[in-house]
Amino acid sequence: MSAPAPLPELPVTFRPTRTRIVLLLVGILMLVTLVAIALLLPSLSPGERISFIFIGLLFCGVLAILARPKVVAEADGVTVTNLTVRRHLEWPEILRVNLRPGDPWVFLDLADGTSLPALGIQPGIAKAQAIDDARTLRALTEAYGSGDHTR
Repeated sequence: MSAPAPLPELPVTFRPTRTRIVLLLVGILMLVTLVAIALLLPSLSPGERISFIFIGLLFCGVLAILARPKVVAEADGVTVTNLTVRRHLEWPEILRVNLRPGDPWVFLDLADGTSLPALGIQPGIAKAQAIDDARTLRALTEAYGSGDHTR
């Protein structure tokens, strides 16, 4: 059995980088396309042009929100940023880090009996990276949640 990998230096940020890049690129391309249509079609009225631009901004904004999730592990705990909510947890609050086969993202089992989805680690288009990130967060939780910061 090999020795466990050393823990990364804190702070460390976990996010679905490939998914984020795809979402932001698609949002920008949609915005540019709709603005180009609005400006290049001579038959559009000013109101229609504004509508095209507004829809482009709306799509881009929604995709930017979908690209927002991340998990930041720091010395004092973990901050989970999901689509519209950010929550800071102290290390002892996290009992377990779960990424089971078929899960869309990591779930954190908390000391209060609830479970918190952490969308910042999701296997989507980078399954191996998500598994590594979940293992790293699990190791950090085991090291810092116990109060043993010497590892």
